Amino acid sequence: MLYFIPAWYQQNKWRENEQIWYERRMHTEFDDTVKQIQLFHRSKACRYQIILLGYAPNFRHFLHRQSVYRAPYWSCFDAIQEIKRRKVAALSFHQFKWPDGIEFRYTQFVIIAMLKGKKYAQIDFGEDGNPIQVNLYKDDKICRRNLYDDRGFLSATILYENEQPVHCDYLMENGVWKLRYFYQDGHVEINSKYPAYLLRDQGREEERRFSRLRYDDISQVICEVLLFYLQMVGGEDIFCVAMHEQHIRLLEKVLRDKKLILSFFSGRSLDTGSLAVRKMVKEADYVVADSGNTLNKLKKVWKGFMKNSMAIPPYDSREDSGLSLQFNVQKILVAIDGVEGEGFGKLVRLLGEYLRINENVQICLLTRKADYDRKQRVLETVRRELLKDGMEEGWAKEADETISENNINMEESVPVKFVVEQCVDELSVSKCMREQRLFVDLREVPELYLQITAISIGIPQIVRTKTEFVTDGLNGKILKNVHGLPKALHYYLGGLKNWNQARIFSYELMKEYTTDKLLERWKEVMDSVGGDLYFTIGERKLE
Repeated sequence: MLYFIPAWYQQNKWRENEQIWYERRMHTEFDDTVKQIQLFHRSKACRYQIILLGYAPNFRHFLHRQSVYRAPYWSCFDAIQEIKRRKVAALSFHQFKWPDGIEFRYTQFVIIAMLKGKKYAQIDFGEDGNPIQVNLYKDDKICRRNLYDDRGFLSATILYENEQPVHCDYLMENGVWKLRYFYQDGHVEINSKYPAYLLRDQGREEERRFSRLRYDDISQVICEVLLFYLQMVGGEDIFCVAMHEQHIRLLEKVLRDKKLILSFFSGRSLDTGSLAVRKMVKEADYVVADSGNTLNKLKKVWKGFMKNSMAIPPYDSREDSGLSLQFNVQKILVAIDGVEGEGFGKLVRLLGEYLRINENVQICLLTRKADYDRKQRVLETVRRELLKDGMEEGWAKEADETISENNINMEESVPVKFVVEQCVDELSVSKCMREQRLFVDLREVPELYLQITAISIGIPQIVRTKTEFVTDGLNGKILKNVHGLPKALHYYLGGLKNWNQARIFSYELMKEYTTDKLLERWKEVMDSVGGDLYFTIGERKLE
Protein backbone atom coordinates (compact mmCIF):
# COMPACT_ATOMS: atom_id res chain seq x y z
CA MET A 1 0.00 0.00 0.00
CA LEU A 2 1.15 3.52 -0.79
CA TYR A 3 0.12 6.03 1.89
CA PHE A 4 -0.07 9.75 1.13
CA ILE A 5 0.27 12.14 4.08
CA PRO A 6 -0.86 15.56 2.76
CA ALA A 7 -0.29 19.08 4.08
CA TRP A 8 -3.84 20.42 3.87
CA TYR A 9 -3.88 22.78 6.83
CA GLN A 10 -5.42 26.15 7.61
CA GLN A 11 -2.67 28.64 8.52
CA ASN A 12 -0.57 26.04 10.37
CA LYS A 13 -3.51 24.74 12.39
CA TRP A 14 -4.66 21.14 12.61
CA ARG A 15 -7.78 21.82 10.58
CA GLU A 16 -9.04 22.05 7.02
CA ASN A 17 -9.29 25.07 4.72
CA GLU A 18 -13.03 24.76 4.02
CA GLN A 19 -14.64 28.17 3.76
CA ILE A 20 -18.00 29.85 3.58
CA TRP A 21 -19.35 29.97 0.01
CA TYR A 22 -19.46 33.76 -0.38
CA GLU A 23 -15.92 34.41 0.86
CA ARG A 24 -13.31 35.02 -1.82
CA ARG A 25 -10.99 32.03 -2.09
CA MET A 26 -7.60 33.37 -1.05
CA HIS A 27 -5.55 30.36 -2.06
CA THR A 28 -5.50 27.45 -4.45
CA GLU A 29 -6.31 23.98 -3.18
CA PHE A 30 -3.97 22.34 -5.65
CA ASP A 31 -0.59 21.10 -4.45
CA ASP A 32 1.74 18.17 -5.08
CA THR A 33 -0.32 15.67 -3.06
CA VAL A 34 -3.61 16.60 -4.75
CA LYS A 35 -2.09 16.00 -8.17
CA GLN A 36 -0.28 12.82 -7.09
CA ILE A 37 -3.53 11.37 -5.76
CA GLN A 38 -5.37 12.36 -8.95
CA LEU A 39 -2.62 10.63 -10.94
CA PHE A 40 -2.88 7.36 -9.02
CA HIS A 41 -6.67 7.56 -8.73
CA ARG A 42 -7.19 7.88 -12.49
CA SER A 43 -4.59 5.31 -13.49
CA LYS A 44 -5.30 2.76 -10.73
CA ALA A 45 -1.58 2.12 -10.83
CA CYS A 46 -1.44 0.70 -7.31
CA ARG A 47 -3.39 0.56 -4.06
CA TYR A 48 -3.13 3.79 -2.10
CA GLN A 49 -4.69 5.57 0.85
CA ILE A 50 -4.69 9.09 2.28
CA ILE A 51 -3.69 9.56 5.92
CA LEU A 52 -5.43 12.72 7.08
CA LEU A 53 -3.98 14.19 10.27
CA GLY A 54 -6.01 17.40 10.55
CA TYR A 55 -9.60 18.01 11.56
CA ALA A 56 -11.65 18.03 8.34
CA PRO A 57 -15.44 17.74 8.81
CA ASN A 58 -16.00 18.61 5.12
CA PHE A 59 -13.37 16.33 3.64
CA ARG A 60 -15.80 14.55 1.30
CA HIS A 61 -16.61 17.85 -0.39
CA PHE A 62 -12.90 18.56 -0.79
CA LEU A 63 -12.38 15.18 -2.48
CA HIS A 64 -15.33 15.87 -4.77
CA ARG A 65 -13.84 19.21 -5.86
CA GLN A 66 -10.60 17.41 -6.73
CA SER A 67 -12.47 14.72 -8.75
CA VAL A 68 -11.31 11.94 -6.40
CA TYR A 69 -14.48 11.55 -4.32
CA ARG A 70 -14.00 7.81 -3.82
CA ALA A 71 -10.36 8.07 -2.80
CA PRO A 72 -9.72 5.83 0.25
CA TYR A 73 -8.63 7.67 3.38
CA TRP A 74 -8.05 7.29 7.11
CA SER A 75 -8.82 10.30 9.31
CA CYS A 76 -7.07 10.76 12.65
CA PHE A 77 -9.91 12.89 14.02
CA ASP A 78 -12.50 10.33 12.90
CA ALA A 79 -10.60 7.83 15.02
CA ILE A 80 -10.45 10.23 17.97
CA GLN A 81 -14.17 11.04 17.73
CA GLU A 82 -15.10 7.38 17.01
CA ILE A 83 -16.96 8.32 13.83
CA LYS A 84 -18.08 5.42 11.68
CA ARG A 85 -20.11 7.19 8.98
CA ARG A 86 -18.43 7.42 5.57
CA LYS A 87 -20.99 8.89 3.16
CA VAL A 88 -22.17 12.47 2.74
CA ALA A 89 -25.68 13.02 4.12
CA ALA A 90 -28.09 15.88 3.53
CA LEU A 91 -28.55 18.09 6.58
CA SER A 92 -31.09 20.91 6.83
CA PHE A 93 -30.87 23.72 9.36
CA HIS A 94 -34.57 23.04 10.01
CA GLN A 95 -33.43 19.81 11.70
CA PHE A 96 -31.53 21.72 14.39
CA LYS A 97 -33.15 22.25 17.78
CA TRP A 98 -34.45 25.81 17.79
CA PRO A 99 -36.27 27.56 20.65
CA ASP A 100 -39.97 28.29 20.29
CA GLY A 101 -40.71 31.55 18.52
CA ILE A 102 -37.61 31.48 16.29
CA GLU A 103 -37.91 33.45 13.02
CA PHE A 104 -35.66 32.98 9.98
CA ARG A 105 -34.60 35.89 7.81
CA TYR A 106 -33.10 35.01 4.44
CA THR A 107 -30.38 37.26 3.04
CA GLN A 108 -28.30 36.92 -0.12
CA PHE A 109 -25.46 35.30 1.80
CA VAL A 110 -26.60 33.83 5.13
CA ILE A 111 -29.71 32.95 7.08
CA ILE A 112 -30.29 34.91 10.29
CA ALA A 113 -32.32 33.39 13.12
CA MET A 114 -34.16 36.01 15.19
CA LEU A 115 -35.67 35.47 18.63
CA LYS A 116 -37.83 38.13 20.22
CA GLY A 117 -36.44 40.76 17.87
CA LYS A 118 -32.79 39.98 18.60
CA LYS A 119 -30.20 38.13 16.57
CA TYR A 120 -30.03 34.60 17.93
CA ALA A 121 -27.97 32.77 15.30
CA GLN A 122 -26.32 33.05 11.89
CA ILE A 123 -26.21 30.03 9.57
CA ASP A 124 -23.30 29.85 7.11
CA PHE A 125 -23.15 27.45 4.18
CA GLY A 126 -20.39 25.82 2.17
CA GLU A 127 -19.94 25.90 -1.61
CA ASP A 128 -22.21 22.87 -2.00
CA GLY A 129 -25.07 24.45 -0.06
CA ASN A 130 -24.53 22.41 3.11
CA PRO A 131 -24.56 24.17 6.50
CA ILE A 132 -20.97 24.21 7.76
CA GLN A 133 -21.28 26.43 10.83
CA VAL A 134 -23.85 28.17 13.02
CA ASN A 135 -22.85 31.11 15.21
CA LEU A 136 -24.99 31.64 18.30
CA TYR A 137 -25.34 35.10 19.88
CA LYS A 138 -26.22 36.56 23.24
CA ASP A 139 -26.73 40.32 23.51
CA ASP A 140 -25.40 40.62 19.93
CA LYS A 141 -22.11 38.96 20.91
CA ILE A 142 -21.04 35.54 19.68
CA CYS A 143 -21.19 32.98 22.50
CA ARG A 144 -20.89 29.68 20.63
CA ARG A 145 -19.97 28.33 17.19
CA ASN A 146 -21.20 24.94 16.03
CA LEU A 147 -19.30 23.16 13.24
CA TYR A 148 -21.13 20.57 11.13
CA ASP A 149 -19.81 17.51 9.35
CA ASP A 150 -20.82 16.93 5.74
CA ARG A 151 -21.96 13.45 6.82
CA GLY A 152 -24.90 15.05 8.60
CA PHE A 153 -24.12 15.67 12.28
CA LEU A 154 -22.70 18.24 14.70
CA SER A 155 -18.95 17.67 14.78
CA ALA A 156 -17.51 20.33 17.10
CA THR A 157 -18.59 23.31 19.17
CA ILE A 158 -16.53 26.33 20.26
CA LEU A 159 -17.44 28.24 23.43
CA TYR A 160 -16.78 32.01 23.53
CA GLU A 161 -16.44 34.52 26.36
CA ASN A 162 -16.28 38.24 25.56
CA GLU A 163 -16.19 37.19 21.88
CA GLN A 164 -12.93 35.26 22.43
CA PRO A 165 -12.77 31.44 22.01
CA VAL A 166 -12.29 29.60 25.30
CA HIS A 167 -12.36 25.94 24.32
CA CYS A 168 -13.42 23.68 21.47
CA ASP A 169 -15.22 20.38 22.06
CA TYR A 170 -14.77 17.67 19.42
CA LEU A 171 -17.88 15.50 19.52
CA MET A 172 -18.88 11.91 18.88
CA GLU A 173 -21.75 11.24 16.50
CA ASN A 174 -24.19 11.23 19.44
CA GLY A 175 -23.16 14.78 20.40
CA VAL A 176 -21.12 13.85 23.49
CA TRP A 177 -17.76 15.58 23.71
CA LYS A 178 -14.68 13.38 23.38
CA LEU A 179 -11.76 15.84 23.27
CA ARG A 180 -11.61 19.40 24.61
CA TYR A 181 -9.03 21.86 23.29
CA PHE A 182 -8.26 25.00 25.33
CA TYR A 183 -7.24 28.07 23.34
CA GLN A 184 -5.39 29.90 26.11
CA ASP A 185 -2.48 27.48 26.47
CA GLY A 186 -3.28 24.82 23.85
CA HIS A 187 -3.65 21.91 26.26
CA VAL A 188 -6.14 19.11 25.62
CA GLU A 189 -8.42 17.10 27.93
CA ILE A 190 -10.10 13.77 27.22
CA ASN A 191 -13.59 12.98 28.50
CA SER A 192 -12.95 10.52 31.35
CA LYS A 193 -16.29 8.79 30.65
CA TYR A 194 -15.23 8.00 27.06
CA PRO A 195 -11.43 7.57 27.23
CA ALA A 196 -11.03 5.46 24.08
CA TYR A 197 -10.53 6.00 20.36
CA LEU A 198 -11.45 3.74 17.44
CA LEU A 199 -8.94 2.43 14.90
CA ARG A 200 -10.35 1.04 11.66
CA ASP A 201 -8.42 -0.40 8.72
CA GLN A 202 -9.68 -2.57 5.85
CA GLY A 203 -12.65 -3.93 7.78
CA ARG A 204 -10.79 -4.38 11.07
CA GLU A 205 -11.73 -2.40 14.16
CA GLU A 206 -9.76 -1.95 17.35
CA GLU A 207 -10.62 0.21 20.34
CA ARG A 208 -7.76 1.66 22.40
CA ARG A 209 -7.65 3.81 25.51
CA PHE A 210 -5.82 7.11 25.49
CA SER A 211 -2.59 6.86 27.47
CA ARG A 212 -3.65 9.81 29.63
CA LEU A 213 -6.52 12.25 30.08
CA ARG A 214 -4.52 15.46 29.70
CA TYR A 215 -2.04 16.41 26.95
CA ASP A 216 0.10 19.52 26.60
CA ASP A 217 -1.04 20.07 23.01
CA ILE A 218 -3.19 18.42 20.38
CA SER A 219 -0.20 17.21 18.33
CA GLN A 220 0.59 14.75 21.16
CA VAL A 221 -2.89 13.22 20.75
CA ILE A 222 -2.49 12.99 16.98
CA CYS A 223 0.95 11.42 17.40
CA GLU A 224 -0.34 8.75 19.78
CA VAL A 225 -3.35 7.79 17.65
CA LEU A 226 -1.30 7.74 14.43
CA LEU A 227 1.43 5.64 16.02
CA PHE A 228 -1.01 2.89 17.00
CA TYR A 229 -2.78 3.07 13.63
CA LEU A 230 0.51 2.45 11.84
CA GLN A 231 0.94 -0.72 13.87
CA MET A 232 -2.11 -2.08 12.03
CA VAL A 233 -0.66 -1.58 8.53
CA GLY A 234 1.85 -3.84 6.78
CA GLY A 235 5.60 -3.59 7.13
CA GLU A 236 6.18 -3.30 3.38
CA ASP A 237 4.04 -0.17 2.97
CA ILE A 238 5.47 3.06 1.56
CA PHE A 239 4.70 6.52 2.95
CA CYS A 240 4.79 9.61 0.73
CA VAL A 241 4.97 12.71 2.94
CA ALA A 242 4.23 16.26 1.77
CA MET A 243 6.94 18.24 3.54
CA HIS A 244 5.31 20.92 5.72
CA GLU A 245 6.25 22.67 8.97
CA GLN A 246 3.00 21.63 10.66
CA HIS A 247 3.71 17.91 10.84
CA ILE A 248 7.47 17.48 10.32
CA ARG A 249 8.39 17.03 13.99
CA LEU A 250 5.51 14.64 14.57
CA LEU A 251 6.22 12.46 11.53
CA GLU A 252 9.96 12.45 12.15
CA LYS A 253 9.21 10.48 15.33
CA VAL A 254 6.36 8.31 14.05
CA LEU A 255 7.76 7.22 10.67
CA ARG A 256 11.18 6.05 11.81
CA ASP A 257 12.13 2.73 10.19
CA LYS A 258 9.33 3.15 7.62
CA LYS A 259 9.84 3.17 3.86
CA LEU A 260 9.71 6.88 3.20
CA ILE A 261 9.35 9.21 0.20
CA LEU A 262 9.52 12.96 0.88
CA SER A 263 7.66 15.27 -1.52
CA PHE A 264 8.83 18.88 -1.85
CA PHE A 265 6.58 21.47 -3.48
CA SER A 266 7.84 24.92 -4.51
CA GLY A 267 4.53 26.52 -3.52
CA ARG A 268 4.91 25.43 0.11
CA SER A 269 7.38 27.22 2.40
CA LEU A 270 9.68 25.08 4.55
CA ASP A 271 12.67 25.71 6.79
CA THR A 272 15.13 23.39 5.04
CA GLY A 273 17.73 24.05 7.73
CA SER A 274 15.67 22.79 10.69
CA LEU A 275 16.93 19.74 12.56
CA ALA A 276 13.68 17.77 12.09
CA VAL A 277 13.76 18.30 8.30
CA ARG A 278 17.42 17.30 8.10
CA LYS A 279 16.71 14.12 10.08
CA MET A 280 13.84 13.15 7.80
CA VAL A 281 15.85 13.80 4.66
CA LYS A 282 18.72 11.74 6.03
CA GLU A 283 16.45 8.80 6.88
CA ALA A 284 14.25 9.01 3.76
CA ASP A 285 14.56 6.42 1.02
CA TYR A 286 13.76 8.91 -1.72
CA VAL A 287 13.23 12.63 -2.24
CA VAL A 288 10.79 13.78 -4.93
CA ALA A 289 10.69 17.45 -6.01
CA ASP A 290 8.11 19.15 -8.23
CA SER A 291 10.73 20.49 -10.67
CA GLY A 292 14.41 20.41 -11.56
CA ASN A 293 14.87 23.88 -10.06
CA THR A 294 13.44 22.79 -6.71
CA LEU A 295 15.59 19.64 -6.71
CA ASN A 296 18.78 21.56 -7.49
CA LYS A 297 18.13 23.91 -4.57
CA LEU A 298 17.61 20.96 -2.22
CA LYS A 299 20.83 19.32 -3.41
CA LYS A 300 22.78 22.48 -2.59
CA VAL A 301 21.30 22.60 0.92
CA TRP A 302 21.79 18.90 1.73
CA LYS A 303 24.86 18.11 -0.32
CA GLY A 304 26.38 14.86 0.85
CA PHE A 305 23.58 13.23 2.82
CA MET A 306 20.50 13.28 0.58
CA LYS A 307 20.05 9.81 -0.90
CA ASN A 308 18.08 9.06 -4.06
CA SER A 309 16.21 11.95 -5.62
CA MET A 310 14.14 12.75 -8.69
CA ALA A 311 12.13 15.63 -10.14
CA ILE A 312 8.57 14.54 -10.93
CA PRO A 313 6.19 17.35 -11.92
CA PRO A 314 2.87 16.87 -10.13
CA TYR A 315 0.98 18.17 -13.17
CA ASP A 316 0.60 15.93 -16.20
CA SER A 317 0.39 17.43 -19.68
CA ARG A 318 -2.68 17.06 -21.87
CA GLU A 319 -2.90 18.23 -25.46
CA ASP A 320 -5.12 21.28 -25.89
CA SER A 321 -5.20 23.18 -29.17
CA GLY A 322 -6.10 26.47 -27.48
CA LEU A 323 -8.19 29.31 -28.86
CA SER A 324 -5.64 32.06 -29.50
CA LEU A 325 -5.86 31.90 -33.30
CA GLN A 326 -9.60 32.58 -33.10
CA PHE A 327 -9.02 36.09 -31.72
CA ASN A 328 -8.20 39.13 -33.83
CA VAL A 329 -6.00 40.47 -31.04
CA GLN A 330 -2.77 38.74 -29.99
CA LYS A 331 -2.93 38.16 -26.24
CA ILE A 332 0.25 37.90 -24.17
CA LEU A 333 -0.03 36.41 -20.68
CA VAL A 334 2.52 37.92 -18.28
CA ALA A 335 2.98 36.53 -14.75
CA ILE A 336 3.47 39.42 -12.29
CA ASP A 337 3.22 38.04 -8.73
CA GLY A 338 6.50 38.73 -6.95
CA VAL A 339 7.56 41.34 -9.53
CA GLU A 340 7.50 44.56 -7.53
CA GLY A 341 8.89 48.11 -7.51
CA GLU A 342 11.30 49.11 -10.23
CA GLY A 343 11.31 45.58 -11.63
CA PHE A 344 7.59 45.83 -12.36
CA GLY A 345 7.98 49.33 -13.76
CA LYS A 346 10.71 48.17 -16.14
CA LEU A 347 8.54 45.26 -17.27
CA VAL A 348 5.57 47.56 -18.03
CA ARG A 349 7.76 49.98 -19.98
CA LEU A 350 9.30 47.15 -22.04
CA LEU A 351 5.85 45.81 -22.86
CA GLY A 352 4.70 49.32 -23.76
CA GLU A 353 7.71 49.64 -26.05
CA TYR A 354 6.52 46.58 -27.96
CA LEU A 355 2.96 47.91 -28.14
CA ARG A 356 4.28 50.84 -30.15
CA ILE A 357 5.54 48.34 -32.72
CA ASN A 358 2.58 45.97 -32.72
CA GLU A 359 -0.80 47.61 -32.18
CA ASN A 360 -2.63 44.30 -32.43
CA VAL A 361 -1.51 43.10 -28.99
CA GLN A 362 -3.17 43.00 -25.59
CA ILE A 363 -1.15 42.41 -22.41
CA CYS A 364 -2.88 40.16 -19.86
CA LEU A 365 -1.19 40.59 -16.47
CA LEU A 366 -1.72 37.37 -14.52
CA THR A 367 -2.00 37.42 -10.73
CA ARG A 368 -2.80 34.47 -8.47
CA LYS A 369 -3.48 36.75 -5.49
CA ALA A 370 -7.13 37.03 -4.47
CA ASP A 371 -7.11 40.46 -2.75
CA TYR A 372 -10.34 42.25 -3.66
CA ASP A 373 -8.48 45.42 -4.79
CA ARG A 374 -5.62 43.59 -6.51
CA LYS A 375 -6.78 44.49 -10.05
CA GLN A 376 -7.21 48.18 -9.27
CA ARG A 377 -3.82 48.48 -7.59
CA VAL A 378 -2.03 46.75 -10.47
CA LEU A 379 -3.77 48.93 -13.09
CA GLU A 380 -2.98 52.12 -11.14
CA THR A 381 0.69 51.14 -11.05
CA VAL A 382 0.65 50.35 -14.77
CA ARG A 383 -0.88 53.75 -15.57
CA ARG A 384 1.82 55.54 -13.57
CA GLU A 385 4.58 53.67 -15.38
CA LEU A 386 3.04 54.34 -18.80
CA LEU A 387 2.88 58.08 -18.04
CA LYS A 388 6.53 58.09 -16.99
CA ASP A 389 7.51 56.84 -20.42
CA GLY A 390 5.20 59.19 -22.29
CA MET A 391 2.67 56.52 -23.20
CA GLU A 392 -1.12 56.63 -23.02
CA GLU A 393 -2.32 55.85 -19.49
CA GLY A 394 -5.73 54.93 -20.92
CA TRP A 395 -4.15 51.72 -22.19
CA ALA A 396 -4.58 50.28 -18.68
CA LYS A 397 -8.23 49.88 -17.74
CA GLU A 398 -10.62 47.18 -16.73
CA ALA A 399 -12.50 45.84 -19.73
CA ASP A 400 -15.83 47.37 -18.66
CA GLU A 401 -14.50 50.81 -17.62
CA THR A 402 -15.01 52.26 -21.10
CA ILE A 403 -18.51 50.83 -21.57
CA SER A 404 -21.54 52.92 -20.62
CA GLU A 405 -24.76 51.50 -19.21
CA ASN A 406 -26.14 51.54 -22.79
CA ASN A 407 -23.18 49.42 -23.92
CA ILE A 408 -21.70 52.28 -25.93
CA ASN A 409 -17.92 52.54 -26.05
CA MET A 410 -17.19 56.03 -24.69
CA GLU A 411 -13.47 56.09 -25.53
CA GLU A 412 -13.03 54.27 -28.79
CA SER A 413 -9.88 56.24 -29.58
CA VAL A 414 -8.01 54.73 -26.59
CA PRO A 415 -8.07 50.93 -26.84
CA VAL A 416 -7.43 48.88 -23.72
CA LYS A 417 -3.95 47.36 -24.00
CA PHE A 418 -3.34 46.21 -20.40
CA VAL A 419 -5.83 44.05 -18.49
CA VAL A 420 -5.46 42.08 -15.26
CA GLU A 421 -6.42 38.41 -15.14
CA GLN A 422 -7.03 37.39 -11.52
CA CYS A 423 -6.91 33.58 -11.44
CA VAL A 424 -6.55 31.92 -8.04
CA ASP A 425 -7.16 28.26 -8.88
CA GLU A 426 -5.66 26.14 -11.63
CA LEU A 427 -8.95 25.71 -13.51
CA SER A 428 -9.30 29.46 -14.09
CA VAL A 429 -5.62 29.69 -15.06
CA SER A 430 -6.06 26.97 -17.66
CA LYS A 431 -9.17 28.65 -19.08
CA CYS A 432 -7.34 31.97 -19.32
CA MET A 433 -4.22 30.54 -20.95
CA ARG A 434 -6.20 28.86 -23.72
CA GLU A 435 -6.84 32.36 -25.12
CA GLN A 436 -3.18 33.43 -25.08
CA ARG A 437 -0.75 33.58 -28.00
CA LEU A 438 2.36 33.78 -25.82
CA PHE A 439 3.39 33.28 -22.18
CA VAL A 440 5.95 35.46 -20.38
CA ASP A 441 7.34 34.70 -16.91
CA LEU A 442 10.44 36.75 -16.08
CA ARG A 443 10.59 35.82 -12.40
CA GLU A 444 13.64 34.07 -11.00
CA VAL A 445 11.73 30.79 -10.86
CA PRO A 446 8.88 30.43 -13.39
CA GLU A 447 5.70 28.87 -12.00
CA LEU A 448 5.54 25.16 -12.66
CA TYR A 449 1.83 24.84 -13.43
CA LEU A 450 1.94 27.74 -15.88
CA GLN A 451 4.82 26.15 -17.78
CA ILE A 452 3.14 22.73 -17.97
CA THR A 453 -0.08 24.37 -19.18
CA ALA A 454 1.84 26.35 -21.80
CA ILE A 455 3.39 23.25 -23.36
CA SER A 456 0.02 21.46 -23.22
CA ILE A 457 -1.63 24.29 -25.17
CA GLY A 458 1.41 24.67 -27.41
CA ILE A 459 2.23 28.34 -26.91
CA PRO A 460 5.81 29.70 -26.76
CA GLN A 461 7.30 30.77 -23.42
CA ILE A 462 9.69 33.61 -22.65
CA VAL A 463 11.56 33.13 -19.36
CA ARG A 464 14.78 34.24 -17.65
CA THR A 465 15.71 30.96 -15.98
CA LYS A 466 16.44 27.70 -17.79
CA THR A 467 13.97 24.94 -16.87
CA GLU A 468 13.15 21.50 -18.26
CA PHE A 469 10.03 22.99 -19.87
CA VAL A 470 11.70 25.50 -22.19
CA THR A 471 14.34 24.82 -24.85
CA ASP A 472 15.83 28.09 -26.05
CA GLY A 473 14.97 28.90 -29.64
CA LEU A 474 12.54 25.99 -30.00
CA ASN A 475 9.48 26.34 -27.78
CA GLY A 476 10.57 29.60 -26.24
CA LYS A 477 13.28 32.09 -25.41
CA ILE A 478 15.53 32.26 -22.37
CA LEU A 479 16.50 35.90 -21.93
CA LYS A 480 19.92 36.78 -20.59
CA ASN A 481 18.75 40.36 -20.25
CA VAL A 482 15.17 41.56 -19.78
CA HIS A 483 15.79 44.36 -22.27
CA GLY A 484 15.61 41.70 -24.96
CA LEU A 485 11.90 41.18 -24.26
CA PRO A 486 10.49 43.31 -27.17
CA LYS A 487 12.72 41.48 -29.64
CA ALA A 488 11.67 38.08 -28.26
CA LEU A 489 8.00 39.06 -28.48
CA HIS A 490 8.38 40.11 -32.09
CA TYR A 491 10.17 36.81 -32.89
CA TYR A 492 6.96 34.90 -32.13
CA LEU A 493 4.29 37.47 -32.94
CA GLY A 494 5.77 39.01 -36.09
CA GLY A 495 4.58 36.01 -38.11
CA LEU A 496 3.33 32.47 -37.71
CA LYS A 497 6.46 30.56 -38.80
CA ASN A 498 8.37 30.71 -35.49
CA TRP A 499 5.14 30.44 -33.51
CA ASN A 500 4.14 27.23 -35.34
CA GLN A 501 7.60 25.73 -34.84
CA ALA A 502 7.32 26.42 -31.11
CA ARG A 503 3.88 24.84 -31.10
CA ILE A 504 5.17 21.65 -32.73
CA PHE A 505 8.11 21.37 -30.34
CA SER A 506 5.85 22.03 -27.33
CA TYR A 507 3.67 19.09 -28.31
CA GLU A 508 6.76 16.88 -28.64
CA LEU A 509 7.98 18.03 -25.24
CA MET A 510 4.52 17.44 -23.81
CA LYS A 511 4.91 13.70 -24.44
CA GLU A 512 7.54 13.58 -21.68
CA TYR A 513 4.98 14.65 -19.06
CA THR A 514 1.95 12.53 -19.90
CA THR A 515 0.29 10.41 -17.21
CA ASP A 516 2.12 7.26 -18.35
CA LYS A 517 5.51 9.01 -18.32
CA LEU A 518 4.96 10.37 -14.82
CA LEU A 519 3.83 6.95 -13.61
CA GLU A 520 6.99 5.39 -15.03
CA ARG A 521 9.02 7.82 -12.92
CA TRP A 522 6.96 6.95 -9.87
CA LYS A 523 7.52 3.24 -10.48
CA GLU A 524 11.25 3.85 -10.61
CA VAL A 525 11.04 5.67 -7.28
CA MET A 526 9.02 2.95 -5.58
CA ASP A 527 11.15 0.13 -7.00
CA SER A 528 14.13 1.84 -5.41
CA VAL A 529 12.30 2.23 -2.10
CA GLY A 530 11.09 -1.37 -2.12
CA GLY A 531 7.79 -2.81 -0.98
CA ASP A 532 5.26 -5.26 -2.31
CA LEU A 533 3.33 -2.85 -4.52
CA TYR A 534 1.59 -4.25 -7.58
CA PHE A 535 2.20 -1.33 -9.91
CA THR A 536 0.32 -0.98 -13.20
CA ILE A 537 -0.35 1.62 -15.85
CA GLY A 538 -3.91 1.10 -16.99
CA GLU A 539 -4.17 -2.61 -17.74
CA ARG A 540 -0.42 -3.10 -18.22
CA LYS A 541 1.67 -4.37 -15.37
CA LEU A 542 5.00 -2.55 -15.02
CA GLU A 543 7.70 -5.16 -14.57
